[in-house]
Amino acid sequence: MKTQVKALVVGGGAVGTSIAYHLAKAGWDDVMLIERDELTSGSTWHAAGLLPLFNMSYATTHIHKYSVDFYKTLEEETGLNAGFAVVGNLRMAQTDERMDEYRLYASTAETCGVSYEFLTPDEIKARWPLINTEDLKGAIYHNTDGYINPADVTQAMAKGARQRGVMIERKWQADGFEWKGDHWDVTLTKMVEKGGNLVAGEEQIVVSAEHVVTASGNHAQRTAKLLGIKMPAIPVEHQFIVMDQDPELVKYRQSGGAEHPVVRDADAQSYVREERGGWILGVYERGAPAVFEYGVPDSFRADLFPLDLERIEDQYMAMIHRVPSCEESGLKDDFNGPICYTPDGNPLVGPAPGMRNMWLAEGFSFGITAAGGTGYYLAQMMVDGEAEIDMASLDPKRYSQSWMTTEFAARKNEECYEHVYILHHPDEEREACRPLRTAPAYDRQKARGAQFGWVNGWERPNYYGPTDAPENFDHDARSFRRGGWWNYAVEEAKAIRNGVGLIDATAFTKHVVKGPGATQFLDWFTCNKLPKVGRINLTYALTAFGTTRTEYTIVRNGENNYYLVSAGAWTEYDADFLCKAAEDKMDEFGYIEIQDVTTQWGVFAIAGPKSRDVLKEVIKDADPETALSNKRFPWLSARQIELGMCPVNAIRVAYTGELGWELHHPIEMQNYLFDLLEKAGEKHGMKLVGARAQNWLRQEKSYRAFGNELGRDATPLEADLPRFVDLEKDFHGKDKLVETGVRVKCVTLLIDGPADSDPWGREALYTTDGTRVGRLTSGGYSVHFEKSIGLGYVKPEHSEIGTKLQVKMLGQLWDAEIVQDSPYDPKNEVIRKDG
Repeated sequence: MKTQVKALVVGGGAVGTSIAYHLAKAGWDDVMLIERDELTSGSTWHAAGLLPLFNMSYATTHIHKYSVDFYKTLEEETGLNAGFAVVGNLRMAQTDERMDEYRLYASTAETCGVSYEFLTPDEIKARWPLINTEDLKGAIYHNTDGYINPADVTQAMAKGARQRGVMIERKWQADGFEWKGDHWDVTLTKMVEKGGNLVAGEEQIVVSAEHVVTASGNHAQRTAKLLGIKMPAIPVEHQFIVMDQDPELVKYRQSGGAEHPVVRDADAQSYVREERGGWILGVYERGAPAVFEYGVPDSFRADLFPLDLERIEDQYMAMIHRVPSCEESGLKDDFNGPICYTPDGNPLVGPAPGMRNMWLAEGFSFGITAAGGTGYYLAQMMVDGEAEIDMASLDPKRYSQSWMTTEFAARKNEECYEHVYILHHPDEEREACRPLRTAPAYDRQKARGAQFGWVNGWERPNYYGPTDAPENFDHDARSFRRGGWWNYAVEEAKAIRNGVGLIDATAFTKHVVKGPGATQFLDWFTCNKLPKVGRINLTYALTAFGTTRTEYTIVRNGENNYYLVSAGAWTEYDADFLCKAAEDKMDEFGYIEIQDVTTQWGVFAIAGPKSRDVLKEVIKDADPETALSNKRFPWLSARQIELGMCPVNAIRVAYTGELGWELHHPIEMQNYLFDLLEKAGEKHGMKLVGARAQNWLRQEKSYRAFGNELGRDATPLEADLPRFVDLEKDFHGKDKLVETGVRVKCVTLLIDGPADSDPWGREALYTTDGTRVGRLTSGGYSVHFEKSIGLGYVKPEHSEIGTKLQVKMLGQLWDAEIVQDSPYDPKNEVIRKDG
């Protein structure tokens, strides 16, 4: 057994073997995989082996599609049949709203090249007569996927890995990780059988590895403790039952009937597939408990929990309704095993927080479906530095070490499990573990009708509904079309365009960067010119491949003192990249101090033609009338002012594209400032405004958003932001930025869409002759143009202003036109208004 390797993969399930295989395929010839028991002995062995392409996530859909395509090639390469039954996947709908969900997904699927077709109930019945279709509205059908044998596909990948030189060692457990500055020393313990249990033996070795990947499945909490970090990867019980033969199914197949696809009855929270003349029923029911919150007992190996039939009785009866012929089939076998989850259902894939060359691949609720693609894209990240798709939505650091706890993860994972088949509205907000992180003004905002969204644990107003609304108003307001909240957001957007609005932006990520090396470091770290003292600038930190890693608003408070503001959802993601980059450059540039001050400063954004008038009411200055004028407080500048008794770091900028300021204030004074501004705003008609209206308004100004238009799969030049890139200086990622050129281009579109719907930013874009040329990354409604609006990426040859395109919405193509950047106030005359 080797004791020095390029990469050590910890975990021998489907995910771990795929990673080892793809690392070797990518060119690393010194890869080892260890498994504490036998390959597939974790969740892999009892997985149902389904391969659902259906996913609302752009990155996850790419991962699933790669897996489905890849598994079909394994037999030719390895000689092992992976047991892939390409029977298709039929996802049925009992309601019109469920069909809307499928139509939205279908457009996302098109952007990833995933094939599908819609079927009517009659078409379903004609193909598969055993299915009761009397209460169905229709279905979406993928003909390219189906189900696979989890053990067989894992063994096939393992054989492929061995053929490429990977060493696979069984019965070795990782018991310690120590970073040595340029490699990891991993302590391995030989596992031995004792009384039917698997226990640590006396034999130990230390393996030195340049890179380590953990794919420990149900043992993720143990892994987290060994690494000294927190991971919200905790298993939840998942049940499925295997039924005896169904005589009608046997008769149907003997008469030449094709095997049924995997049948998903989403409105009944279940899936069904054939199994040797009978049926397998799997469910995602309410009340399934999280397990192993603090680690897997040594006595638990390839074991199961007792079946809880009462918990799935409704789903069992629903299956009999859907496939009436199975009613007399008896129960042949049952499975109730742990499946690892995360709070949002997406796995944790990427660098571990605060560590170098430590990679996580944990929390796979659909591990078989994701295994192939995860290995492929994670290998790209490790070998090349970046994946060809933006993997940020799967990054482990989306759940912060500062506030995430075991209790939070367990309860959110239970919620996520029961939401697998609950309608996934694009405006969805789940309720478990909330409120958790609240700014001081939370109670005041709630009393004024605020309906909150969840951002990195923070409660942030999405919009302000009726003050006499019941607690479930927001839930009732959701829709795949214009939900019950839409009219409230319209009025809020109009208030900012025509008067004045106040937005809570406290969730913004905020860092202070200072010290003798701060200026040289930030000049190298970001691609735009640094601002002068007292001024601000918008800039980007790039990846080594020249794509956008982070967007910053930089305020220069002193010669070597900077205040950085970035997206609220990405605090730890930004902090980790910033701190590691500074550490690497400290010897070259000098001492750099970085402080995360996110929770020290609250932020209110006041915007609109009357915003200056409101602030004049409360500003303490020798000349209040001129204190906020262009001469004393120009656009894109920052000043320390006093509003009543509250000291404020004010920034003359507005994400809405109107005259406005961001008011960064000591968070302990937030309620005082809120009351002060609310009272001052009364005579000016000031309205409280939420994030949804702000999102619409920023699209009217073509302001790109991180995580939407800005990410690790496109450069700032492709985002059509050359004004924020200074090619006269050297900066991180510059060479690759220039070399990449413009493969795609970000554009703004006005859309003549349906009367009751707007795009969500997941839709495919077509030319008028039906050629797919791009996708939307943002969407919404424009109160200024009184029609739908969106931002997205198209091929450069289709990016000219005036180009006619079509957007796929609700199963139909709708006319759209590319318009000039910042179609509202293109010359920025409004935002620079004097007074």
